[in-house]
Amino acid sequence: MDCCSQKGNVLSRFFKRKQDNSFSHQNCNTRKKLVLVGTPNVGKSVIFNRLTGAYVTVSNYPGTTVEIFRGTGRIGGEIFEIIDTPGMYSLMPITEEERVTRTLLFNENFDIVVHVVDAKNIERMLSMTMQLKEAGLPVMLVVNMMDEAERLGRKIDLDRLSALLDIPVVGTSAALNRGMDQMRRKVAEYVKKRVA
Repeated sequence: MDCCSQKGNVLSRFFKRKQDNSFSHQNCNTRKKLVLVGTPNVGKSVIFNRLTGAYVTVSNYPGTTVEIFRGTGRIGGEIFEIIDTPGMYSLMPITEEERVTRTLLFNENFDIVVHVVDAKNIERMLSMTMQLKEAGLPVMLVVNMMDEAERLGRKIDLDRLSALLDIPVVGTSAALNRGMDQMRRKVAEYVKKRVA
C-alpha cells in the first residue's frame, strides 16, 4: 500500500495543510520515503510526530489489524512520506506486528530506513541494525533518549559508532526536540548521496 492508494484522504489532508501553512502537494510517485523502525518504547512515535506534525493517516495493513501511521514532512527542501511501523526486535518475525513491519520493509521502496534505538540500551539493539544493513536496506541509526543516557553517566561516541557500522548515526532526545535538526540534515545528506 502506498500513499496514492488513499488518494482522496491524503489529498484532502494536503489541501488542508496548504491552507494552514502553504505546504504544497508533491506527486506521490516523486516523493521520497522514510520509514521508522525499532523496538517498542524507543521514541519512534515522538520522532514521527516531530517530522510530520499533526496531519497523519492511520490505516490497518492489508489483511491485518496492525495499524500503520503515515504522514508527510519537509526535509532538506523536499517532501517525504514518513511511515511509523509497529515495534520489532529483529527481521525474523514472531508477532503479527513484526511480520507486518518486515513485509512493509521488503515490499515498498524506501529512500531511507531510520532505525531508532534507546541510548540506554544500545548494545542489545545494534543486532537489528546489522540485520537491516545486511539485508541491503539504506539504514541510518538514530540513538534516541541521549538525555536519559547522559543522566545515567553514559557517553556514546557517535562518530566512532558511525565509522564502525559504516552508516550515518545521529543522537537525539526527541521528547526535548534535541538533535532533530541534525537528524533532518543527515537524512537529507544521506538520501542525496544515494541518488548521486
